[in-house]
Amino acid sequence: MSHDNEANHPSAADLEGLAAVVPAAGIGSRMGADRPKQYLTLQGRFLLDITLARLRGLLPRVPIHVGLHAEDRWWEDSESARLDGVFPFQGGPSRADTVRLGLDILSVGNETEQVLVHDVARPCITAGDIMKLLRSGCSPHGGLLVAAIADTVKEVDMHSRVTGTRDRNQLRRALTPQLFPLITLREALRSALSQGVEVTDESSAMELLGFAPVAVEGRADNIKITRPEDLDLAAWYLQRQENEQGNHPLC
Repeated sequence: MSHDNEANHPSAADLEGLAAVVPAAGIGSRMGADRPKQYLTLQGRFLLDITLARLRGLLPRVPIHVGLHAEDRWWEDSESARLDGVFPFQGGPSRADTVRLGLDILSVGNETEQVLVHDVARPCITAGDIMKLLRSGCSPHGGLLVAAIADTVKEVDMHSRVTGTRDRNQLRRALTPQLFPLITLREALRSALSQGVEVTDESSAMELLGFAPVAVEGRADNIKITRPEDLDLAAWYLQRQENEQGNHPLC
């Protein structure tokens, strides 16, 4: 893979009218740690700091709004609290609530047309994947990064008995970032929340309104940290990405 260069990054035109929202209000209960997973350390830094620093480098001049838990007590000690163009706000009880609150903040102005939503627990995002998403021509339905599924996928019932096998060629893992028109995504999230429908990503909310977001093939190493063992895997991926790009970790 070639070294970092201008062609590997989104251009100013790609970023026009764009803002980013990063939900980071979760408590990370599956990690079994004494703090939310975004504040666990990876390569000697908070996971949150690695993710936000990478986004800041890949999306210059794009405002990044970070939704935090009301009782977050680690943010002020993070590197991210001192990053230019990164703005914290109080999140809600669920991911969808937090993203909606972020969209409400963005809607106060009229300069934002599209919003990029990214999981704080995905530190391995690359410039190439963001550029593919931004240039996919996915509006007005929006789009999201996805990855193919290598494993055979089973359906099981409440008693953990296998009831069927899915065709994995028709299935994809939903990744982030996900990119949608601001106004439409805000409407979709409000609709889902008002109906009491639990959506675990933004595409799900758009689908409920009848939209068909574009699936953009992303890198398989764009993993989400959900369990303790994922930290070591993410550290390995980050190091490999740096080596691939001639020690330019933001590619």
